[in-house]
Amino acid sequence: MAKRRSHGRGLRLIAAFKLLKGLALLALGIGALKLLHKDVAAVVEHWINIFQVDPHSRYIQLLLAKLSIVDDRRLKELSVGTFIYSAIFLAEGVGLALGKRWAEYLTIVTTASLLPLEVYELVKHFGIGKGVALVINLAVVAYLILELRRYPKRL
Repeated sequence: MAKRRSHGRGLRLIAAFKLLKGLALLALGIGALKLLHKDVAAVVEHWINIFQVDPHSRYIQLLLAKLSIVDDRRLKELSVGTFIYSAIFLAEGVGLALGKRWAEYLTIVTTASLLPLEVYELVKHFGIGKGVALVINLAVVAYLILELRRYPKRL
């Protein structure tokens, strides 16, 4: 009985994480579409002023320089990619929340397929955030594989 309860808790935690990421990406995709036909750098500069961020910061200047070359085609591409990833995360999250076996397999495959890219990025440009993301994704994959082995005939 205790094993069943912890199994459900772990899946719910992963499901909540996937749903949160899916909803965040959905919002990002919608936001990118709302920027179509606008000067993206000017919009971001407006928000920088609202939040009273130092506009002379090296990072802000780099961000504004990169955003100044973003055109409508790139925004559409960003939106499409974001919506695809959002759909995958939302499908994983809903499936895991409902305790569906296919969602466990889907989550293992999609998460594990990105691990080599995460390792490459971590080696190329080390960052604490990248390291934490890698550890979380490794833990998710390991947990789901263990759960599939622990409950092999669950429907």
